[in-house]
Amino acid sequence: MNTTVEHNEKMARMKFSTVYPLYLNKILKKGRTKEELDKVIEWLTGFDNLAIEKLYDEDTSFQKFFDLAKLNPNADLIKGTICGYRIEELNNLLTKKIRILDKLVDDLAKGRKLDKILF
Repeated sequence: MNTTVEHNEKMARMKFSTVYPLYLNKILKKGRTKEELDKVIEWLTGFDNLAIEKLYDEDTSFQKFFDLAKLNPNADLIKGTICGYRIEELNNLLTKKIRILDKLVDDLAKGRKLDKILF
């Protein structure tokens, strides 16, 4: 699935410090914890709690966030639809990585067990 150049640029410029509180609010409303959210982020990116805090404090863009990440080799196994986009059909690699993270957070908020989300 092709996304527009403008869409991809907007995604790249988004700040982790803007999106992280939205993720946190979403999962807390559903009875999940910050620790679980950080575990999902660590599984996908390799960033531990200290790295997550540092990236948050530095107002890091998603472009830099994923440039620094060591993406989990199983990330490509994440499939499904998020925000109207089928992840496996996305052509822009950065947009795909962001949507994978969105999907993992969404699954966490929906109550899926961590061992089913992180494989």
